[in-house]
Amino acid sequence: MEKFKHVIIYTDGACLGNPGPGGYGVILLYQGHKRELSGGYRKTTNNRMEIMAAIVGLEALKEKCKVALYSDSEYLVKAMSRGWAQRWRASGWKRSKREKVLNPDLWERLLQLCEYHEVQFSWVKGHAGTPENIRCDELAMQAAQQPNLPVDEGYIKET
Repeated sequence: MEKFKHVIIYTDGACLGNPGPGGYGVILLYQGHKRELSGGYRKTTNNRMEIMAAIVGLEALKEKCKVALYSDSEYLVKAMSRGWAQRWRASGWKRSKREKVLNPDLWERLLQLCEYHEVQFSWVKGHAGTPENIRCDELAMQAAQQPNLPVDEGYIKET
């Protein structure tokens, strides 16, 4: 018997303008079952939506899982697979003595989820024919275009 369920998650984020209205799309695949999730915010950034997509996908899991997470965001995949996000957290959300890390609220949530689930992040080339990536992009774009999107409370205009 398997120790954990093996789940595949595809994610994508999109923004109409950056910053601007944004959305995320997620596909969860498990033993022939498929679940699609999406949502958006009235003013956010593309990177926030990429991270949010991963968070939403992992938060949808009801128990501890082994996850293969695919994203076309090199920022997301490298930050997680190369340990950047863990180092940022350890240094008080700073990239250097003066430079603050953007989106610490989302990185913290994602790191906590990855401490619970066993997650392998992999990069997939965007708009290159991967059906799930194309569908996630469609979901994210549709979500970004919805009326009356909520405020992204964590988005702070970087000056």
